Amino acid sequence: MTPPSPAVLDDLKAALGPSGWSQDPFTLAPYLTEWRNRWTGETPILLTPGTTEQVQRAVAVCAAHGVAIIPQGGNSGLVGGQIPYGEVLLSTRRLRAVRDVTPLDDAMTLEAGITLLEAQHHARDAGRFFPLSLAAEGSATIGGVISTNAGGTQVLRYGMMRDLVLGIEAVMPNGEVFNGLKRLRKDNTGYDLKQLLIGAEGTLGVVTAATLKLFPIMRSRAVAMVALETAGASIELLARAKQETGGGVEAFELMKRLGAELVVKNIPDSRWPLDPVPAWSVLIEIASGTPGGAEAQMESLLEVAFEEGLITDAAIAQNDAQRAAFWRLREEHSAALKPEGGGWKHDVSVPISRIADFIDEATAAVERFHPGARVSVFGHIGDGNLHYDILPGVGEDVPAFIARWKEGSRVVHDIVARYDGSISAEHGLGRLKTDEVRRYKSPLEVATMAAIRGAIDPKGIMNPAVLFSPERPSC
Repeated sequence: MTPPSPAVLDDLKAALGPSGWSQDPFTLAPYLTEWRNRWTGETPILLTPGTTEQVQRAVAVCAAHGVAIIPQGGNSGLVGGQIPYGEVLLSTRRLRAVRDVTPLDDAMTLEAGITLLEAQHHARDAGRFFPLSLAAEGSATIGGVISTNAGGTQVLRYGMMRDLVLGIEAVMPNGEVFNGLKRLRKDNTGYDLKQLLIGAEGTLGVVTAATLKLFPIMRSRAVAMVALETAGASIELLARAKQETGGGVEAFELMKRLGAELVVKNIPDSRWPLDPVPAWSVLIEIASGTPGGAEAQMESLLEVAFEEGLITDAAIAQNDAQRAAFWRLREEHSAALKPEGGGWKHDVSVPISRIADFIDEATAAVERFHPGARVSVFGHIGDGNLHYDILPGVGEDVPAFIARWKEGSRVVHDIVARYDGSISAEHGLGRLKTDEVRRYKSPLEVATMAAIRGAIDPKGIMNPAVLFSPERPSC
């Protein structure tokens, strides 16, 4: 791509005004490195527009000169798609307006820079519930989670981000504004253009605002941590939980013993509620619209599970503080693995019925490929999404281990493909997996996505290193 000339940089500065850009290295630094420290990039200028109109002006300047743009939300992505390598970096963090909250429509319209946690609070202030929740919700922004189609812990009941979006406003690659901020559940008038932007990782435009679905606030909630001897037992327990609650299960999170032990070891003030730490733990959350209903359903579920031999132990959170403590044990898994020196991380999904088989086969294959490697498994078993992470053995040469990442990941991904799964369940492709996924996508899929991108962004200025472009549509 054409690097921005001094004249283009001057045009961008004029378009955004003195508060809408920066070239100061200290200001830029937090925007240029992702959380895992895998990518550290560079940019000639950071743009921080505060309105959709400013985004429009900035994109129009870049489009006129064929200058590449990387849109960035809260910089909580884990596959490097938000990190620039010489491109103009456009952050949406200053797009902060709450444009509309309409409880009777069960909808709210927020600008892209509002964090996921703030969105949850805005919904609650209106007497409603916004269900998307993930560990980085304090920094992940609405624009970012839309662009990556984030999942999180409650997909089982409410779906991915694309299931929670009613409408989108976005600046397209030519600088025009797509105004699709509707509150409609039904609009059967052709292609659903907002769905193209959801999960596009910034390759088709810059999301500036969105209208989101809201739900009733449940009147009771119960959380439990249970012990199981095998991963297979968790699949049977999930089926039983759905049956016992009539769809009231909001989260069902599986955790292997290694990850649990590393949380206790590496996260301050952590204590596993089950002693000893079991081979497998499941965190279950049930919610009900009836006062006391969730608690009763949880007790009934655990009683049945004990009788059927599905679980060996259980702890039920007795108050909000204990519920938060249980969830912290799950949400700190990624942070707990980081002090171990890094690893081969995989965000994969397989059919729920095949999860246990996949874990067994993949673990055996990894141990053959790299004897001594440690396997940590945790994730959203209710929707088939596992974070399958491989750590170096204790005392192993970490850099040498990391150097085998590509080969080791291929071992895991090939098994995922045989199970008709996905090598990216919720994180997206980004710089990390754009080339790797070509091994598993059909030529038709890749060519079709490249054609869509070419039609919407013919100059290829939007996040050019991510996903498929017409210039190189297949392997």
